[in-house]
Amino acid sequence: MPKLIAVSNKVAFANPKAPVYPRLAQGKAWNEMTVTWTSGYDFKEALPFVEWGMKGGHRLLSPAGTLTFDRNSMCGAPARTVGWRHPGYIHTGHLKELWPDSVYTYRLGHRLPNGTHIWSRSYRFKASPYPGQDSLQRVVIFGDMGKAEADGSNEFNDFQPGSLNTTYQIIRDLENIDMVIHIGDICYANGYLSQWDQFTAQIEPIASTVPYMIGIGNHERDWPGTGSFYGNYDSGGECGVPAQTVFYTPAENRAKSWYATDYGMFRFCIANTEEDWRPGTEQYKFIEQCLSSVDRSKQPWLIFLAHRVLGYSSCTFYEEEGTFEEPMGREALQDLWQKYKVDIAFYGHVHNYERTCPVYQSQCVIEASDHYSGPFMATTHVVVGGAGAGVSDSKFTTSKISWSHYRDLDHGFVKLTALNHSSLLFQYKKSSDGNVYDHFTISRDYRDILACSIDNCPRTTLGV
Repeated sequence: MPKLIAVSNKVAFANPKAPVYPRLAQGKAWNEMTVTWTSGYDFKEALPFVEWGMKGGHRLLSPAGTLTFDRNSMCGAPARTVGWRHPGYIHTGHLKELWPDSVYTYRLGHRLPNGTHIWSRSYRFKASPYPGQDSLQRVVIFGDMGKAEADGSNEFNDFQPGSLNTTYQIIRDLENIDMVIHIGDICYANGYLSQWDQFTAQIEPIASTVPYMIGIGNHERDWPGTGSFYGNYDSGGECGVPAQTVFYTPAENRAKSWYATDYGMFRFCIANTEEDWRPGTEQYKFIEQCLSSVDRSKQPWLIFLAHRVLGYSSCTFYEEEGTFEEPMGREALQDLWQKYKVDIAFYGHVHNYERTCPVYQSQCVIEASDHYSGPFMATTHVVVGGAGAGVSDSKFTTSKISWSHYRDLDHGFVKLTALNHSSLLFQYKKSSDGNVYDHFTISRDYRDILACSIDNCPRTTLGV
């Protein structure tokens, strides 16, 4: 029997155009949440909006904008040919002036010309803390997850075997998670557009409840002759359009896809490795602005994220290039990480997990540990690209690498917990069981951030 849904005060059969797959994201202001969803309604057919309010309180209505894209927006095959499928209509509403840490409920609506309303079911989220607020704040970070078939059938080449395990582990712990950051290689649609719906359906229990922030990877953006830094065919002709439409980011230019976002005591600087990041470029200026503008007395935990490994990886394919990094990566950016005292830099792309010592110019400034205290010494670099995609192509070198501390060729993700302004907990969890396999803590005061270490203080003078 067809599923019944409520339509205003009437009952109707399930509507194939009804709103589905809400995705929350932090807005451009700390007290703003955006909700993006998909439907079959163009704005000319039905007006999209969000009904929302504090749990048990007054209800508000916020209008939503509508975007879509057509076949001509795709850059090549298969996205423009056999992989094409109309994406439907993507709606984004902005919920503003939220009270910090307050619980809100919301549902998605479309008003038809005859006054009938089409509703989604109700969802809930907790608003962000005030920037610098001293409270428990927990963020999950990973890359390269993709999607898989819940019925046990294989995705093409079974390329994302760990995807469902990662999704399920995050759902199991969702009451203890405040934000998710997925740093590129999002769903591996690779030009087959229907798979974006499959992915957003898979993550709906997560993305409808906490902000699901994304970075751009090669499988979203890269295509020859389109301005991507790498001229390969990895996006399957999508050239970034579906990712930048299906997911909202608080970027000044969503086509560029680099942005800053704050959550309580965290500042996250999310770069786009498929665009040029080297000194003198627009993105380099953004990165320095993001790192330099944070008030560390209020947001002590400064995190850099990017898809390709701009820092350090002992994966064999980087070894074969003779770089142990993305070429021109750390050479361009390590002075900024050191100058502005970036605590941790995260990467995907390589389908494994690896943690370095606090490292600068390929040398451990201090030995790797499970606990760091006192002044900042150097950035810890973490590859966390094993959230779902197959790990067989991401084996580690057998050479002894001085800066490589912990390696795991398995599926997993990282959870960061800011306990307060002085204590940060880092945990690496396997997707198979959700248990912690690597961890460390940082303990320090604000004066420790101000203290000088290598190459991060201005020159002084003996002059009076």
